[in-house]
Amino acid sequence: MDSPLPEPAQRSKRATLVGVFLAALITTITLGAGVAIALRGGDDPDTLATRTEPATTTSAPATPSPVLSAPTAPSVPPTTAAPTTNVAPITTVADILAGQPTAPIAPPPDPRGYEDQIRLGGISIPKLGLEAPLFEGIRLTTLDNGPGHWPGTAMPGENGNVVVAAHRTSHGAAFRNIDQLVAGDLVQFSTAAGVFEYTVTGTQIVTPDAVWIVDQTENATATLFACHPPGSVSHRIVVNLELFE
Repeated sequence: MDSPLPEPAQRSKRATLVGVFLAALITTITLGAGVAIALRGGDDPDTLATRTEPATTTSAPATPSPVLSAPTAPSVPPTTAAPTTNVAPITTVADILAGQPTAPIAPPPDPRGYEDQIRLGGISIPKLGLEAPLFEGIRLTTLDNGPGHWPGTAMPGENGNVVVAAHRTSHGAAFRNIDQLVAGDLVQFSTAAGVFEYTVTGTQIVTPDAVWIVDQTENATATLFACHPPGSVSHRIVVNLELFE
């Protein structure tokens, strides 16, 4: 039988045994609590969610299943717009009148504004050696190309007043010498409707505001006008004509 330990030694041995027992107990409690938390998922889902670590277990990569897609519709070739073509030229007086005003238009407020360049035919003044195209319109953008017919006035060969304007000093100066015309001189208009001859009946000088020169008449007449004197816009020279029969 072993000899009993001295009192101090016995106390030390008991303290050691107690310490070992407590350590084992604390370890057991800690492990149990950890297992309980892991099983329950914790008391604070938001907090635990932020601390969740990815599982370390790996698995074999899944074989990708074939992806089924809707059948592809047959491709349709892009539609190509038909090329834009110019409007067919006017060929008859009826076509011209169908789109024209039935009374003389007011003087355009924008003399340099756009106008469709519609060629009605031609104008000839044998005495002046003039052969020029005749266009529809009286803006400068039209007169720059040749004499222009005042929209809404009579067409050549018809009852009413055929009013035509042109330049005297620029862009061909078709009416440069109309001041040389005297009574009896011939002026010829040609359109799709035919060739029409007019004779001069007189000449007058008016101010630019004399818009009455475009007034219509019961008989077949015509009026040629341009700025006067050449190089000035202070007045207008007006040559009056009537249809030769």
